[in-house]
Amino acid sequence: MSETVTISTLAGDSSFSAYCARPEGRARAAIVVIQEIFGVNPGIRRKCDRLAEDGYLAVAPDLFWRLQPGVELDPDIEAEFKQALDLMGRFDQDQGVADVEATIRHVRENLGIEKVGAVGYCLGGRLAYMVAARTDADATVGYYAVGIPDLLREKHAIANPLLLHIAGDDGFVPAEAQQAMHEGLDDQPKVTLYDYPGEDHGFAAEMGRRRSEKAAQLADERTMAFFAEHLG
Repeated sequence: MSETVTISTLAGDSSFSAYCARPEGRARAAIVVIQEIFGVNPGIRRKCDRLAEDGYLAVAPDLFWRLQPGVELDPDIEAEFKQALDLMGRFDQDQGVADVEATIRHVRENLGIEKVGAVGYCLGGRLAYMVAARTDADATVGYYAVGIPDLLREKHAIANPLLLHIAGDDGFVPAEAQQAMHEGLDDQPKVTLYDYPGEDHGFAAEMGRRRSEKAAQLADERTMAFFAEHLG
């Protein structure tokens, strides 16, 4: 079952919408799904639906709401891809992390689910790292996160488990950035890195040309095992 829910900002001065997929019966835990630069589009909603099928309550907040509420873009359409890049350039990532934190708080306080994790993709993968460092999310996963070397100064604040999936042939995360991620995080006891040689950015997308089926299935299996271990 899915619905749209309204979430208050941390400051309580505004609110934003989120897609919420509920499992049948009692949720084993909750997972915040952090969007790509394409908004809460059909692919992100499908991610939520699949998590619900596995027994989790899944919530995908509309993080672009301050710029343009309700963004749904298709990465396979060039004009929409360019629009997404423009939105990313104007997006305040610190506010985005605060909105994820507000979503976590909403789940705990209003929905009564104490264990809350997060999973993000692309821009959302970067935000997932920031969420792990800045919030009390119980477990966090990032797929092909961009710009992590710029955030390594925050690694000591990561208190709960974090899993990062790295695409080996990622056009947005060059080899030197991947090396910096390993050098900076391999010794962090709460962080696990998985490499996917030859895979490109977006390989685990639910639909469209970017999906690489075998790698996507492997990454998702690892993600679900990670959440089962740390969220229940």
